[in-house]
Amino acid sequence: MRYASAIVFGIGLVVLTPEATRAQGAGSVEGFGGLAIDQFSSSSLDFGGRVSIDLVPEVQAIGEFGRIGNVLPRAADILFSISPLDVRGSAFYGQGGVRFLVAPRSRVNPYAEATAGFARLNYTIPGVNNVLVDTALSFLDRTEPIAGVGGGVIFRGGPLILNVGYRHTQIFANDLVGTVLSGGRDLRSNQVRFGVGVRF
Repeated sequence: MRYASAIVFGIGLVVLTPEATRAQGAGSVEGFGGLAIDQFSSSSLDFGGRVSIDLVPEVQAIGEFGRIGNVLPRAADILFSISPLDVRGSAFYGQGGVRFLVAPRSRVNPYAEATAGFARLNYTIPGVNNVLVDTALSFLDRTEPIAGVGGGVIFRGGPLILNVGYRHTQIFANDLVGTVLSGGRDLRSNQVRFGVGVRF
């Protein structure tokens, strides 16, 4: 409940901030955090940053980098959490794409977006501090294609922006290790995201 109150307060603060008298720029920079809605793991931490540039008022080019704390499917996550080896799969990624704005001149601006890029998969066993295990797991790391789709609402007030949205991200890993660890299911993440940034 505290987090919901803080989000509502932040939206109100941004929307009620007076617009600057000068013309606003054609882009923004933003930091965000994500809450995975398809994972029960408390150790999952999703975060990142993004830059957007207006191509035309209704379309932006976006570039994004970040970390997905857990890309293993829910079934694998539950299985590993009760087994002696609690294997985790995370990913650092970079991607670019486009965002379509519904009301580009409004303080409340719904949007949809699509992105693609590459992710570096990293498998770990939390709580195991063994050089041999860490070295063996490092050979399992792979760089794979990634794609995402999502939508949300951008709230604007002066140079400040607040972004609340949803993102579905999928990693296209075809290696044997990823297939075994995920139980043959897709490596993906479904997030509710909260971002704060400034326009330039």
